[in-house]
Amino acid sequence: VLDCPSVGATETILMAASLAKGTSVIENAAQEPEVQDLANLLNAMGARISGAGGPSITVEGVERLHGCDYTVIPDRIEAGTFLLAAAITRSTLRVAPVVPDHLSSVLQKLRDCGCGLEIDGDGIVITPGTIKGIDITTQPFPGFPTDLQAQIMVLLCKGNKSSIIQENIFENRFMHVMELQRLGAKIQIKGSKAIIEGNTNFIGAEVMSSDLRASAALVLAAISAKGTSIVSRVYHCDRGYENFEKKLKKIGAKIKRVN
Repeated sequence: VLDCPSVGATETILMAASLAKGTSVIENAAQEPEVQDLANLLNAMGARISGAGGPSITVEGVERLHGCDYTVIPDRIEAGTFLLAAAITRSTLRVAPVVPDHLSSVLQKLRDCGCGLEIDGDGIVITPGTIKGIDITTQPFPGFPTDLQAQIMVLLCKGNKSSIIQENIFENRFMHVMELQRLGAKIQIKGSKAIIEGNTNFIGAEVMSSDLRASAALVLAAISAKGTSIVSRVYHCDRGYENFEKKLKKIGAKIKRVN
């Protein structure tokens, strides 16, 4: 029984239980798509897992697993980051491949912000309008993901009124706020709540990444800022994004990596 529905804990137990003797049951399991995808992979390798995607998962242990061919699901957080990059810079962009159901809460918040969205095959086309201030609460899937909290905070800095973000998953997940303030953001932190003033015009500055999603958020703020910005410690970004700056450059950002 998990005290909180942790993705990493659920996945670790899934792998261990697949080769354990007897039957295991995970209660209060994480329901994120990545957990379901891992369960599907393990089943393709000979595991006996049922209930993945729900709060209770049953695993009947087997003696051994075998190889298989398997296609991993698209990265919903990377897709969400690029959708937010388009919204922040008021740009029309098609992001693919995406599984829209994996981003339902994010897509709804983008609509609430004033962005037009169109499902186009395996992609999503975003057409931003006037950005509106909204309130967001991070929650386990299918709620708004904490891994997009920093990025959408950058967007809300552009809102036409104040916004509030309530962070309910991780402590100390507002370390990017001080760096965004260097770029001109007006944000107050009260416990697990961030109050974003809105109507911000970012100005280039030198900032430092504190973690994976913070580094992505700082890059998004920098590409929308007036002037030149330097984002250091981007090795954090490399943990979750492949060729991030190259993909941004391909769609028009003036960005380069320097040693």
